[in-house]
Amino acid sequence: MSQSEKLHVAQLSMLASLALSLAKLAAGLLTGSLGILSEAIHSIIDFGATVITWFAIRWSDQPPDEEHHYGHAKAESVAALVETALLFLTTAWIIWEAAKRILTGNTEVEVTWWSLAIIAASIVIDFNRARALGQVAAKTSSEALEADALHFSSDMWSSIVVLAGLIAVWFKIPAADSIAALAVSGFVALAGWRLGGRTLATLLDTAPQGATEAVRALVLASDGILDLKSLRLRPAGPTLFVSIVVEVARTMPVDDMMKLKDEIHARVRQAYPHADVTVTANPVALDSETVFQKVMLIASRRNLAIHHLTVQHLKNRLSVSFDLEVDGDMALAAAHETATKLETAIRRELGNHVEVESHIEPQPEHLLEGSDADPKDAHAITGLLQSLAGRQPRLSDLHNIRIRQTDRGMFVHYHCRFDGADTVDAVHACVDHVENGLQAEFPAIRRVIAHAEPLGRSRRGP
Repeated sequence: MSQSEKLHVAQLSMLASLALSLAKLAAGLLTGSLGILSEAIHSIIDFGATVITWFAIRWSDQPPDEEHHYGHAKAESVAALVETALLFLTTAWIIWEAAKRILTGNTEVEVTWWSLAIIAASIVIDFNRARALGQVAAKTSSEALEADALHFSSDMWSSIVVLAGLIAVWFKIPAADSIAALAVSGFVALAGWRLGGRTLATLLDTAPQGATEAVRALVLASDGILDLKSLRLRPAGPTLFVSIVVEVARTMPVDDMMKLKDEIHARVRQAYPHADVTVTANPVALDSETVFQKVMLIASRRNLAIHHLTVQHLKNRLSVSFDLEVDGDMALAAAHETATKLETAIRRELGNHVEVESHIEPQPEHLLEGSDADPKDAHAITGLLQSLAGRQPRLSDLHNIRIRQTDRGMFVHYHCRFDGADTVDAVHACVDHVENGLQAEFPAIRRVIAHAEPLGRSRRGP
């Protein structure tokens, strides 16, 4: 439902309110009927309220700006609050005038056919306008249009009561007009009370009934959530702003954390399609974190790669050592400073009594221009590789041998098989023997990459 359609239905309501107000006012003044006059004043106030609604809709549909970050939808709530106040003012005047007439006995009213026709026509118009406004208000969650629909609906019922009072006066019951006016005031007061309650709830950022429990259940149903620290909901027009703050383990990978936030966002949007959802995930330390996890996390946060991390218990203290990878072209002074900062961060996390020691080594190349090695070199290296592999009783089925030449040296790749029950340490020792033998004979070999597969698995391609 576009803004133009909302404005169109509001404009039609303005014209209907103006026509009814003038017709009822003329009939009330000519007949002296308090019931009709109360209806006329009710309709005049409705006309003013409809004008307010029209301006409120024009304002509320403006997009957010630098000063109104949540948009302008609450302009409709303000308009509805003004209409509520007008409803209560109408009620007070009707009760005052009706009570005065009943107490003084001045209840003479001239009833004419055309005054009855005006009220009957107003009932038909009020019914159609209330239905049209209600449908648009339901589609757009417009509080201002909902307030207008409520006005026309209360007008319809109060007009029915006034019509019944005029018919009673026609049959010589003059006090029926003032009694009908009091009944009208009841309708108006009830409408104002209901509208005011809903409007104040919106202005006070009251969450929709049941929404807090529903959103909380959706969030806590997501795996990886340690705690829901904060949940705030505030409606503004058709939009429900939802702010969610959860706690997750700080060891959770960033990709998993983003996926979790997206999952929560999607679940809430599925339940509340017009929701504007913000999800914040705060990483927290767990009591179950190991020293290994803490050290790896500290390095990862500094975008540093470490390996061969070893943690030793030495009586009453810990000893932590690791290999730190840095750019091979980095000056030793800069590399040492990087290592020192990492060591300091680890001590700050684990305690100053912890012994921390790093070994600096060049980072493996990330992108090299390579080509197949010279066939003569490739043949010689392949022969030696097969010979060295044959000396390792655990190693079998040498395949997918590739030898590449780069400006940093040669790279040898091969696949082989081991018993699936062999330990990783045993497998690594075997391929290390092969690598050392190759590099001893061919110093130009920069790296040897062995891909070990368990026996019984199908071969993998290069």
